[in-house]
Amino acid sequence: METKANYVLIGAFTILVTLFLLMFALWAAKYSSDKSWQHYRVVFNEPVTGMSEGSSVQYNGISVGSVERLSLAPNDPRRVIALLKVQASAPVKTDTRAKMSMTSITGSPIIQLTGGEPASPRLVDVDKREVPIIQTEPSALQNIADTANRLVARMDELLSEQNVRRVSETLENIETLTGAVAGQHDDLRALIVNARKSSEQLEATLTTANHAMEGFDRELVDKLPGLIARLDSTLVRLDSAAAGADGILNENRAAINSFANDGLSQLGPTLGELRALVRDLRRMSDRLDNNPTRYLLGRDAPKEFEPE
Repeated sequence: METKANYVLIGAFTILVTLFLLMFALWAAKYSSDKSWQHYRVVFNEPVTGMSEGSSVQYNGISVGSVERLSLAPNDPRRVIALLKVQASAPVKTDTRAKMSMTSITGSPIIQLTGGEPASPRLVDVDKREVPIIQTEPSALQNIADTANRLVARMDELLSEQNVRRVSETLENIETLTGAVAGQHDDLRALIVNARKSSEQLEATLTTANHAMEGFDRELVDKLPGLIARLDSTLVRLDSAAAGADGILNENRAAINSFANDGLSQLGPTLGELRALVRDLRRMSDRLDNNPTRYLLGRDAPKEFEPE
């Protein structure tokens, strides 16, 4: 009986140790797995249509994790919170940005991580929250949607009833103008003919003027060397004359100074005497004109005999 009891205790102990070792192995495996992964949160301010739990997370095109959970923000349902499970070795920096992306036209959306300068610190070292948050940037899908919305709004404005009415009126005015022009086709034909003739006459005039200018330019070019030679000779002569005049002035500088000092001082009395002489001559001329006989003979002129 004691032998059987020992076997039961040994079996029970063996089972307990085996279970303990199995639980420890599972815990160690889970701990090792948890250490090799890092959780991040991403808050999107746009719809995440097509994305689901398990969608891929890529860093510059390389798969580094997956989307573990998607949920709406409790305080703002316009935002979507994505919980990411990313490899712990992935270099997620403080300037790393997350955005939605498409791997192909028919593929499902993924989360693309970009950026991260080498000198930037790791996000887990700066963000001390339990789950660090990666900042987002607008995705190409959102930009396309926003652009499409703006285009639709502008198309609505462009195709408004008022613009359609204006386009219709413009078309009617163009049709009226076309009809008026068609009714004046003879006048237009004559106007085109006259314009062609005027153009031909203008071309002939320009050709004649061009020939005249070419002849004038050629004649001027032919005469230009002789003119330059004459001008050079004239300038030489003027230079020589200027040098001679300068020499004469230098040689007669004393005489000129004497005339300026002495001669000009005597010029005033001489001019006074000449003025008195002219005045006397004018008086004598007046007397000769009035009574020349008396002035020359000293008596009156004889009276003419008048018969009775």
